[in-house]
Amino acid sequence: MKLFAFFRPLINVSRHIATALILWYGGGQIIQDKISLGLFIVFISYMDRFFEPINNLSEKFNILQSAMAGAERIFDMLNEKTEDYREDKKSGLKLKGEIEFKNVWLKYNNEYVLKNINLKIAPGEKIALVGHTGAGKTSIVNLLLGMYPYQKGEILIDGLPQTAFSTNDIRDNIGMVQQDVFLFSGTVKDNIVLNNNKITQQEMERVADYVNVRKFIENLPGKFEEPVMERGATFSVGQRQLIAFARVLAYNPAIFILDEATSNIDTETEVLIQDALIKIMKDRTSIIIAHRLSTIQNVDRIIVLHHGEIIEEGNHWQLLEKKGLYYDLYNLQFS
Repeated sequence: MKLFAFFRPLINVSRHIATALILWYGGGQIIQDKISLGLFIVFISYMDRFFEPINNLSEKFNILQSAMAGAERIFDMLNEKTEDYREDKKSGLKLKGEIEFKNVWLKYNNEYVLKNINLKIAPGEKIALVGHTGAGKTSIVNLLLGMYPYQKGEILIDGLPQTAFSTNDIRDNIGMVQQDVFLFSGTVKDNIVLNNNKITQQEMERVADYVNVRKFIENLPGKFEEPVMERGATFSVGQRQLIAFARVLAYNPAIFILDEATSNIDTETEVLIQDALIKIMKDRTSIIIAHRLSTIQNVDRIIVLHHGEIIEEGNHWQLLEKKGLYYDLYNLQFS
C-alpha cells in the first residue's frame, strides 16, 4: 500500500506536469502563429497515449505487489509447524463411534461460546443439534473434528481421550456433508472417490445406487466421467448433496455429520435425500445440525442449545410436551 500510495500519484503528477508544459509552450507557439491548432491537439493526444501504458503498468505493479503479499502469508501458514496433529499416534484405527463431551468449555475472543457441555452419544445413536444461530451447534462439531483447542473439560472417543488419537485418524472416521456442498473440478468419479484408489468402480456404482444418485449420473453424457465445474456449478443443490452422500458412504465412516440444509430443493429431490439419509445413518453414529425441525422428528435424541449451553434434551414428542425453547422454535416454523 505504501508503494502504491507513492507510485500511482507520482505517475499522475508527471502526466499533469507534461500536459501543463505542452499547454504553456504550445499555447505560445500558436499565439506566435508558428504551429497550427491541429498540431497542438495532436501533441495533447500523444501525451495521453504516452502515459496510458504507464498507468496500466502501475496498476499491474499494484496487483503484483498485492499477490506477493498474499502468497507470502499463505506460504507462512503452510510452513507453520503444529503439534496438534499428533502424527505419532496415527494407527489406522476403525472407531466404534462412541462420543462423550465432559464439562467442555470453548472460548472465542475472550467470550465463551460453549459452556459446560456434557453430552454422551452411544455408538449408532442418531442425535440432532438445534437452536438459534450462534447457539454453538457448529462449534460442537468443530471440536469433535479437532478444529479448535478447547479451554476446559475433556472429549472422549470410544472411551479414550481425543488426544489419544491422531487428528488424521479422527477425521478419517468422520464423514461430513456441509450446508454448502463443495465439488472439486474434475469428474463425478473424482468427487466420489477423492483419489482413493482402494475404492473400485463396482463399489462406487453400488454406493451411488444406494444413495439414489446413480440415476442422475447415468443420465449425464459422460456418466461417472462427466466433467464437473468448480464447486459443481452445473449441478443443482440437491444433486450436489446426493453426490456428497455417495462420497461419505464410499469411505464408510463410523461417525456421520450433516449440516442439514434442504431449503431451495424440489420435493422429488428432497424425498431422495431423506431416503439416502436414512440409509447413511443406519448403524452409524450420526449428528445432524438441524435447521428445519420437520427433518429430525425421527432421530433418537434432540439436543437444544441456547447461548452455548444445553438447556433441553429428549425426543421430538418429549420436547413438545415440555413446552420450552424447542416448542417455541417448532411453533415459529409451523405457525
